[in-house]
Amino acid sequence: MTPLTHQPLAIAPHVLDELRERDDAGAVPRAHVDDMDGAPLRCCLRRSRAGERISLVSYAPLRRWAAEVGARPGAYDEVGPVFIHTGPCQGPDPESGFPFAETGAQRVFRRYDAEGWITGGTLVQLPADPVQAQTVVEQALHTAFSDPQVALVHVRAVEYGCFHYEVRRP
Repeated sequence: MTPLTHQPLAIAPHVLDELRERDDAGAVPRAHVDDMDGAPLRCCLRRSRAGERISLVSYAPLRRWAAEVGARPGAYDEVGPVFIHTGPCQGPDPESGFPFAETGAQRVFRRYDAEGWITGGTLVQLPADPVQAQTVVEQALHTAFSDPQVALVHVRAVEYGCFHYEVRRP
């Protein structure tokens, strides 16, 4: 696979440590053993496998980014559910391409400026073919970052609205 121009970012390990103790909604996470494959894990950017210990936690991706860069997203700050491994994992495989692009599902590419304000978004129907889906994701990110105001893109699932991963301006 060729190197990606736009790098999908998993939740940082130090943030995962915090979320495993108390999530961004203030709750203590409850772990469970996944009995089916398929939960989108934001710690390693892959789907869960049956038998893995995972937790569903509340996560505020824009708030975390804003604190890091000194932005003020105001009302655009959101908290939503994400799955993570209950304990440390190996993180994402840099050779795996864009995560969660294999399903033929719809994704929204939400764009934010340097202050964390929404500057637009694009709805994308991912092709069922994984190679084509990777190309479509790369094109959507290229289009988003062609706007010089865009500092950050959140890729989200349309059917649940949940955050999948972020991409920062290269």
